[in-house]
Amino acid sequence: MILKKIKTLHGINTHNIPRDVIDSAEPVIFKQLVGDWPLVQAGRTSDKTSVDYLKSFYNGVPTVVCKIPAENSGRMFYNDNCTKLNYESFKGRIDETLDAILEGACQPNDPSYYIASNIIDTHLPGLRGENDLQIPREKHSDAMDERVSIWLGGATTATCHFDALDNIACCVAGARRFTLFPPNQISNLYPGPLEPTPGGQVISLVDFKNPDVQKFPRFQDALLVAQVADLEPGDALYIPSMWWHHVESLAPYNILVNYWWDDAPAFLSSGMNALYMAMLSIRDKSVHERKGWQQLFNHYIFNGAETANNYIPVAAQGFLKPLERIDSRKLRALLINKLNR
Repeated sequence: MILKKIKTLHGINTHNIPRDVIDSAEPVIFKQLVGDWPLVQAGRTSDKTSVDYLKSFYNGVPTVVCKIPAENSGRMFYNDNCTKLNYESFKGRIDETLDAILEGACQPNDPSYYIASNIIDTHLPGLRGENDLQIPREKHSDAMDERVSIWLGGATTATCHFDALDNIACCVAGARRFTLFPPNQISNLYPGPLEPTPGGQVISLVDFKNPDVQKFPRFQDALLVAQVADLEPGDALYIPSMWWHHVESLAPYNILVNYWWDDAPAFLSSGMNALYMAMLSIRDKSVHERKGWQQLFNHYIFNGAETANNYIPVAAQGFLKPLERIDSRKLRALLINKLNR
């Protein structure tokens, strides 16, 4: 049983999200942050009104649609041996998928349809002109712009996973329950294969609705520090990067709009690339060698650039100083050259 509720702030609007809340790197609910959005208002009128509003912006560009068999109860997961996903994906139209979601809302024996992380400006141009918010950022001049996406579906479940970007998730129709865990709970969540995955990130193998405590006993320890957020239309949730989150869409018709961002320079590589490189280079070495590399990573990476270079003359710091774009290009070339030997 999860007892801890996520901190909730009231009276915040889309243009005054406090920067210190984001800097805290702790989950926060912004109650009715986007309650005035026309998309939210349309959903409060009816599901059909919401669908018609979205269709008015759709430009006809196809997108990836997920079709989940009824026997999976909306859960996007794996087959029995985790070698394939338990749903099919195909290219389809947003308007037709919205109709299918409405048609299946009262048909429990029908498959569920789901559109995940669909970039709004690519498929629904103009929607953000009426439904948007301002992210308080202190970003590098080369940082990425916010990636603003829409998620459409019936009563589906996105299995517990993490993202390497900060996130504000806005519930605009239906209802959503987020169960969150800090990054240090990874082992207690029993992450599955690195690939395939439903959305690019590794997911927990635990069935949250029916956890097998014999197979996954440490999951009970994870629940002791879990936090839960129940969102209704208009509510938003800040999810810090690297926090694990399990997302249940609770209504027959649900829409979520989310904002992903990273204030670091966009020319930096993905952390997953470093993880794969470490698997190739370090993981299968002896215990004492791995421990030695752990100390090197602490010194050069996790303690920050200043710790590693503050006693070295500036002219000799090379890749030890904070990277600029030209440094990242040189470092990529160096790595490619070494890997190709």
